[in-house]
Formats: sequence, structure tokens, C-alpha cells
Amino acid sequence: MTDPTISEIEAMDRAALIAAWTTLFGPPVPKGLSQSFLRRFLAFEVQARRYGGLPKGFDTDLNRRVAAAPTPSSPTLKPGGRLLREWNGVTHAVDVLDHGYRWNGEVYRSLSAAARAITGARWSGPRFFGLKDGR
Repeated sequence: MTDPTISEIEAMDRAALIAAWTTLFGPPVPKGLSQSFLRRFLAFEVQARRYGGLPKGFDTDLNRRVAAAPTPSSPTLKPGGRLLREWNGVTHAVDVLDHGYRWNGEVYRSLSAAARAITGARWSGPRFFGLKDGR
């Protein structure tokens, strides 16, 4: 069987997209892929097979650039700072110390430990206090 054309991929229903996936890749379609994503993925693969894919060295260059990119850091917390968070209708204040965090008279070695004490659940401290994007 020949690879489908882009116009054929655009017209396929989900069952036909899955059949094309199986023909091109072998393993079953990963769960949760939308028809739109399947179409794009299949179209890219068909074009890559027909026209040669990405330029030679692209992967190497991309990996080199990713390795060299600075990693985003969370805001630096300085001793004397205070974090506020409302949880279940109560405002909690956590003080930043030289070597830990104080909440409710107790000192915790990490912000996550303080968040755990406040919520009773395992939370990322930076995420709980809004210092890190939760998406």
C-alpha cells in the first residue's frame, strides 16, 4: 500500500486515520490523540518520507541549543521574606529563614514541607505558594 496523500489525510475519519497510522508506524495510536493531531502527525510523516524529512544535523543542532539554553529558575527567596497563602479560608504566613521556613512557630527545612503541614497533602511548596507555574 502506498502512503496516503495530504488531501486524502484531510478527508479521513478517525478509523481511517488510525488505519493509516498503523500502516505507517506499526504500533497502535497512543491514547488520547485528537483527530486534528493525528492528521498533522501523519501529514508530516508522509512529507518526511517523500521529501527527506528534516535537514541533516537538525537533531544534533537542536539538542545542542537545548543543552546550552539557560534553565528557568524560580524567584530567589531571601531570609526575612514572607509568603502568604489563603487555604480553606485561613491566611497562612510563612517566614523565609536562613536555613528553612517558619510557619505556626515550627521550622521546616523546605517550602514543600511547610506546604504539607498547612494542607495535610503532598504539595510542591513553590507551586503551592505561586512561585512556580502550575500548568
